[in-house]
Amino acid sequence: MDKKEIKDKIEYVVSCVGAFAQRFNLSNMQAYAYLRRFTGIEFLFDCYAAEHTLSIDDAVYDLQTICRMKGGKI
Repeated sequence: MDKKEIKDKIEYVVSCVGAFAQRFNLSNMQAYAYLRRFTGIEFLFDCYAAEHTLSIDDAVYDLQTICRMKGGKI
């Protein structure tokens, strides 16, 4: 993985965390901790190739779904 791809993934994850935080009225730190705990961050990195082609709203919905499957309540 080259530096540009790593940078792109990090920027995408940061954007998704921010959008998730905004949607559910959380701070960015709270959203990150929640997504980390319930494998949302891992999901974004693992599925980046497909997820980054979708809208941020779709990604937030996918994050919510994945986290609920792993025990999250949001």
